[in-house]
Amino acid sequence: MQAPTSWDGHQPRSQNKPKCLGLGAWCCSIGPSDENNLNKTNRKQKKIALFGHFGTLNFGNEGTLHAILYHLRRLLPKAEFACICSRSEAAATTHNITGVPIYPLILKRWTPNNAATRMLRKAFIGIPSELYRWLDAFRTLRGTDVLIIPGTGLLTDAFGLQGWGPYNLFKWTSMAKLGRCKVVFASVGAGPINTLLGRCFVKTALSLADFRSYRDDASMNHLKNIGFPTNSDRVYPDLVFSLPQAMIPDHGIKQGKRPVVGLGLMEYAGQYGTEIPSGRASRPYLENLVGFVKWLLDRKYDIRLLVGDQGDTDVTREFQRLLRTRLGAYDEERIIDQPVFSVEQLLSQLAATDIVVATRFHNVLMALLLNKPVIAISFHHKCASLMSQMGLGEYCQDINRLNAERLIRQFEDLERNAEKLKPVIRQKIEQFRKALDEQYSLIFKCV
Repeated sequence: MQAPTSWDGHQPRSQNKPKCLGLGAWCCSIGPSDENNLNKTNRKQKKIALFGHFGTLNFGNEGTLHAILYHLRRLLPKAEFACICSRSEAAATTHNITGVPIYPLILKRWTPNNAATRMLRKAFIGIPSELYRWLDAFRTLRGTDVLIIPGTGLLTDAFGLQGWGPYNLFKWTSMAKLGRCKVVFASVGAGPINTLLGRCFVKTALSLADFRSYRDDASMNHLKNIGFPTNSDRVYPDLVFSLPQAMIPDHGIKQGKRPVVGLGLMEYAGQYGTEIPSGRASRPYLENLVGFVKWLLDRKYDIRLLVGDQGDTDVTREFQRLLRTRLGAYDEERIIDQPVFSVEQLLSQLAATDIVVATRFHNVLMALLLNKPVIAISFHHKCASLMSQMGLGEYCQDINRLNAERLIRQFEDLERNAEKLKPVIRQKIEQFRKALDEQYSLIFKCV
């Protein structure tokens, strides 16, 4: 008889011994003889640190932080939390946690014009400052029980090695292990990782982990392709699928009686895509979307413009200018464009749509979480992977080959099948939430 498999195709754990899914000795079996020690451990106040590109107005990343913190606090209500992130003050204020900058500014930024002066500055200021940051990272994590890298597409060098890139990930994970702090990568995304140094930093950071999981097979395969062994690792859904139910609105408030199509725009992301386009792709991308919107307006749909990051506001303005140029006079009230400053506001706007056509990964994901039929404009392998996982692969287009006529045909087909697809989407979401509950239990029983 063939052994049963879990939702991602891996064999499940034994139900007799509640083992933690992990790679290090800390993930040990807990038997009856350990109950007294376990109770003593639970009485000790835990210290948990999170690492990532948080505190910004990227609502996918902020949704990830919302989700992981909710479940951490649910399972470990007495724990202390710190967030090592890009904008530590904003994260601390929003989530009521201790904020720690990934790359603290020691001296005022100053770039001399003279090459010799730049070399002297690096030798006498830059290197000592960086050594101090390594020491500061060690001091910050000393006494911390676990450093968690939760979700997001963090394993990439597309935006450089510094900041929240691979170098500082390597630094913080190294100092965590030196301070006997466990390291967990939970549902992280990977790729592209194009530079030799980037690959070295990513592989070393991952090798230090006590637990690793990826949000899709494409991320795991990307790491395999750069030479990182992933044989004992697992795939679990994106953490945003585990947002607390209280954050998810039942329905949205529409401004009129016409059906509303949510259109999620995104700034140019060529450096982040799995394919490198030959030129700047934003203009053909926008031109095709203008043609699609014209078709929607002619058929009495209203349009709600959506953003997943505050960086998308410029491309939204450019799109509206292009609309006015191409379409001439039209009822601008039928193009709904409202600012977004939080995950909750984005979810509320998505809830006020009937169908969503979006580019940003988490705009697509959050729409699915709200049981909306979705077409994804894929700029990265994670978008196509998500749509394939949901059984919606036929409703996906590569951003570099976006075609308005095909988009219209996909939309017509999606609208026709919307009521049949909604129960399928709902069932998938339930499966994903259960899988993430399993992952949280596996990780946090061992904290």
